[in-house]
Amino acid sequence: MKISLLQLSPAGSLAGNLEKAVAACREAKRQGADLALLPEMYSMGYDIYDRDPADWLTEAIPADSDYVRTLAALAAELDLAVGVTLLEAHDPAPRNTLLLFDRHGKQVLTYSKVHTCAFGPEKYLTPGDDFPVTSLDTAEGPVSVGAMICYDREFPESARILMLKGAELILVPNACPMEQNRLSQLRGRAYENMTAIATCNYPDGTPDCNGHSSVFDGVAYFRTFPGSRDTCVLEAGGEEGVYTAEIDLAMLREYRATENQANTYRRPEMYGPLLEREVRPPFIRKK
Repeated sequence: MKISLLQLSPAGSLAGNLEKAVAACREAKRQGADLALLPEMYSMGYDIYDRDPADWLTEAIPADSDYVRTLAALAAELDLAVGVTLLEAHDPAPRNTLLLFDRHGKQVLTYSKVHTCAFGPEKYLTPGDDFPVTSLDTAEGPVSVGAMICYDREFPESARILMLKGAELILVPNACPMEQNRLSQLRGRAYENMTAIATCNYPDGTPDCNGHSSVFDGVAYFRTFPGSRDTCVLEAGGEEGVYTAEIDLAMLREYRATENQANTYRRPEMYGPLLEREVRPPFIRKK
């Protein structure tokens, strides 16, 4: 399965962002992709810093907007699954959302960011309330896909829940600097869950972003490799572009069926504190 990460800078308008997304999807198809993924909230280029919330919140668009419908139709035209990201109009406040359309243009997944960055402008958004997983029809057969968005990555529970629900591939739209520690997070999430993780970031030149979109295939050990192997099959540079990587699904599935990470020897009876709601020092923050 081939995944294209559309590491695009914003164009400064909804129409301009749509035009760039369409062109990038066509390039992804030219590169042989089965799925194309946009960076976080691409409908408005994640342009929320140093702006009045009363201004940028008005840029929220509905899930059936022309922006979304155009990319859904393009998915069917190109026989290409597309992960569409947007600031979604929602009551009582907008959501940071990914809509996944399969290669027939059918919407198969709606995911809204659960861990909104409540310490910054995202405090004005409505958080998501679930980590859904879907079966995505591809030319290589069905693939179980889930999603987390940017800050969700900071919480191991996000990827863990997706794995427990059967995700083989986790899509991660992103909008922050992907430095060594965050890349290591993704490597760790892929390793501990035996799950492929594809992250699409904004390139250099977009405030607070640096590119380095990545794909980790989650296969650390395999019978045809001596010792351990590098699970990173793609790390882009900082430049704008369409970056495509291939995941060997047969290898991933054999690995998941034989190795000992993920849900093989967990002891859920020992994990009660994970469900406690109390926050104790030093982790208390002012809201």
